[in-house]
Amino acid sequence: MKAKQAGKVLAWVLAWILFLWGVWTAAYYAGNGITAWTGWSPSAYGRQLLSNGISLFLIFGSAMTAGHMTRPKQQRAFQPILDAFRRMSKGDFNISIENKAKGRNWFGDMVDSINTMAAELGELETMRQEFISNVSHEIQSPLTSIRGFARALQNPDLPLETRRHYLSIIETESSRLSRMSDHLLKLTSLESKHHPFEPKLYRLDRQLKSIILSLEPQWAEKGLEVEAELEEVTVTADEELMSQVWINLLHNSIKFTPPGGTLTVKAVRTRKEVSVVLTDTGIGLNEEEKEHIFERFYKADRSRSRAAGGSGLGLAIVKKIVDMHEGGIEVEGSPGEGTRFRITLPG
Repeated sequence: MKAKQAGKVLAWVLAWILFLWGVWTAAYYAGNGITAWTGWSPSAYGRQLLSNGISLFLIFGSAMTAGHMTRPKQQRAFQPILDAFRRMSKGDFNISIENKAKGRNWFGDMVDSINTMAAELGELETMRQEFISNVSHEIQSPLTSIRGFARALQNPDLPLETRRHYLSIIETESSRLSRMSDHLLKLTSLESKHHPFEPKLYRLDRQLKSIILSLEPQWAEKGLEVEAELEEVTVTADEELMSQVWINLLHNSIKFTPPGGTLTVKAVRTRKEVSVVLTDTGIGLNEEEKEHIFERFYKADRSRSRAAGGSGLGLAIVKKIVDMHEGGIEVEGSPGEGTRFRITLPG
């Protein structure tokens, strides 16, 4: 390969030498012809100046002629690229430019890069449209309930108990909209490059114990038994963000565990990482649900999620925060046999 490249370089050098030799020879004879035709007898300096001037004229003239001749070919080569950029500027990313370059060169690399960029932009556009569709659908549902029950409340003959029931539903749906808005703002902020991320060393076992106690009214109301097996563990992480992880996971476990069930929280340190395992005796998950559980707006059990005011964003936020910490999250479980979340953080 190196010998072939050296041969190409040598051929170009010889071609330039022959070209310049030809130009200077033509300039020499052209200068002699001009002086003979005009009867001018310049000095040696004047003759050299005339010869150099003719040489420059021939070089620039040849370059302009070559450029003019190759311009249509260059335009044909770049036209598909220009057309692709015009289509992408209008939101059409279904683009694939044929790479006609022979071998690997800068032009072929540029075409491949444009095709890759168009494909990635197309995926982002699909995700954006799906996101907007999901948001619209999730917002429309509570708004429809609020509008329907607000219209029903206009009936002056509505019994007081029914009126209170309708008002309670409106309040629940309004709270659901508020939580969805908060979660959307949180997720958008986390996915930006400007969200504060301030890892520090702190006691993870104390954090988990504090959050479990703060949620006592919720798990105590359902008569759940909470078991905490927390080793004295320190971790370097953003304490506020990790607090959101534990709250979201525990909320989920409490929400989908029947009254009288059990929640277990374990925290241990291994040689390379810190591991937190949250296990419940709730409704569990099937294989499809486990595959999509961390996607935005995905709800493992939509009817129960709706009744409990879920937005399908809590676990997406959990996954994003764990990824920010370069950790991992796994989910296990079977229908009717509970769910187990395992979060690992770098030690």
